[in-house]
Amino acid sequence: MANLRILKKEIDYRLEEFVFDCEMAAFVQPNKEEKIVELMQKSVELRNALYHKAMNPAEPKNRSLVKKHYAALRRDMIESFAAMFADLSAVCE
Repeated sequence: MANLRILKKEIDYRLEEFVFDCEMAAFVQPNKEEKIVELMQKSVELRNALYHKAMNPAEPKNRSLVKKHYAALRRDMIESFAAMFADLSAVCE
C-alpha cells in the first residue's frame, strides 16, 4: 500500500458506487426500497469499520506487520463490497 490517504479514497469510492447503484435500484423498483435502504445503511457501517481498521493498525512500529495489515484490509474491503453488491443483486431479482 502506497498511502493511507489513497486507501481511504478507495474505500469512499467503493461506497459511493454502491450507494449510487442502490439509488438506481430504488428508483427502478420502489416496492423494494426498504430492503435497499437497509443495504445502504450496512454499507455505511462497513465503510466506518474499514476506516477504523485503516486508522488503527495492529502494531504501528513494525513495518512488516503494518504491510500485512493493510494487505489484509484491502482484501477484506474487496470481498466485503463484492458481497454487498451480491446482496443488492439478490434483492433486485
